[in-house]
Amino acid sequence: MDDLSKFMNSPPPTPTRPLLGVTVLVVEDSRYASEAMRMLCLRSGARIRRADCLRSARKHLQVFNPTVVIVDMGLPDGSGAELLAELSQTASPISVLLATSGDSGLEEEAIAAGAVGFLSKPVNNLAQFQNAILAHLPTEDHPPGPRLLNNEQIVIDKLALRDDFAHVEEVLAQNTDGETLDYLAHFISGIAQTAQDGQLIEAANALAHDRAQGRSTRTDVERISSMLRARLEERTSI
Repeated sequence: MDDLSKFMNSPPPTPTRPLLGVTVLVVEDSRYASEAMRMLCLRSGARIRRADCLRSARKHLQVFNPTVVIVDMGLPDGSGAELLAELSQTASPISVLLATSGDSGLEEEAIAAGAVGFLSKPVNNLAQFQNAILAHLPTEDHPPGPRLLNNEQIVIDKLALRDDFAHVEEVLAQNTDGETLDYLAHFISGIAQTAQDGQLIEAANALAHDRAQGRSTRTDVERISSMLRARLEERTSI
């Protein structure tokens, strides 16, 4: 059976899998956050594809017509607001256009760009994830009958953070210009929020604050590099 046949014969949503038949494109550069989204979609019955940057997302959208697009506000090749604005103004708009970030202060910008909802990281609560999507789907696409809300918290293997930590180290080794540090402050804050790593959240916020104030960021970069090395060594020793 080809992919089209599978799509046409997809089962209707059920109370326990309310997103059956829904297709989701997650535009997220963090592998750890993406894994959380993958598990949430899997538990909900939705199909998922991932793009890790604006360029990749646009390529996906040339051949893929998702029901839902979830866009991280900070991406390596630009702001997620750019993509939100593009998708909200197309002739065939996406049914559910959501934004996500570890910085809740970006919600207003996301809504202004065209998002209908905002998911603050960490995105790991099954009921909240399902409700954020169902709230904007037509009633006929909802599961029949009453639905028991499942407040399960999705737990991701912390080893999945290794790729994200290694990515930050690699970027810092290649470039520490202003735009790169702005991107990394957002990226690190996002993965730290998802991992509920308070020390790393504080370090990312300090980097973002010093950048905004035009101060030297050398100490911030050295602090973050040291913390990442320590966390990578911990993962290696497991």
